[in-house]
Amino acid sequence: MQPMKQAVILGVPMDLGAGRRGVDMGPSAIRYARLHEVVRSLGYDVRDLGDLEVPVVETLKINGGQPGGLHYLEAIHTTCAALARRLEALEESALPVVLGGDHSISMGSVAGVRHGRRTGLIWIDAHADFNTPETSPSGNIHGMPLAALMGLGNERLVNLGGAGPKLRPEDVVLVGVRSVDPGERRLLREAGVTVYTMKEIDRMGVPTVAANVVAQLERVERVHVSFDADVLDPAVAPGVGTPVPGGLTYREAHLLMELLSDAGIVTSLDLVEVNPILDERNRTAEIVVELAASLLGKKIL
Repeated sequence: MQPMKQAVILGVPMDLGAGRRGVDMGPSAIRYARLHEVVRSLGYDVRDLGDLEVPVVETLKINGGQPGGLHYLEAIHTTCAALARRLEALEESALPVVLGGDHSISMGSVAGVRHGRRTGLIWIDAHADFNTPETSPSGNIHGMPLAALMGLGNERLVNLGGAGPKLRPEDVVLVGVRSVDPGERRLLREAGVTVYTMKEIDRMGVPTVAANVVAQLERVERVHVSFDADVLDPAVAPGVGTPVPGGLTYREAHLLMELLSDAGIVTSLDLVEVNPILDERNRTAEIVVELAASLLGKKIL
């Protein structure tokens, strides 16, 4: 008899990287949407490590408040470094599920789940989050984590969880992108990462995109999925801080998760940017939990 798979849940109630308050309540909303019960029903032994301690925004200085100002840099760095350490300490066989919080937490989660192995990243998001302090229109760090993971931007963020880039360009795939700043567009081209915008999804369809993603990442040892709720169309998921029209439908998102699950390549997961303040009766958190279930092995038959 094979040992039961273990899913380890860790919350990071941080909204310091975002321009709009509320995603710090995301971990509670996702747990309230029966995450533990749903994951257990899929045959996992669920262990919840609780939430990391995150400074309260009212106790902090914003770092000048100027565009490109890296708002709350030190607090975000401290939190992400703590997240990386907690994840590094887990057994490699465990499947971490990190609950955000804003998307800047991914700097800690990706750094922490690698375990020294070549790691691929599937970034499922309406936004590329590929800004640097020089290109950012807002100075909000939740628009910079992917660039930092690729070695671009502020050296404090780039060196989180170890010196230099955490990922190779050929091991990074963005899916569902439809809102990109001008500076990001240039940096993405120069970096050479693969991007499937909503145009490609409309043209090619989810099955082809998913197959391409799986084929591209077959060469890596670990694969991390970083799922931002705003990749969904706002009509499906209203409880996000930065909604963008024209996103994935309910079934497109489920199909993507189901096909990634069928491939058996995913070893860790972020669920981020759920904002209960803007939601309707916790609808967005419930959908995020349903999508996580599809990724972790839930079948229709």
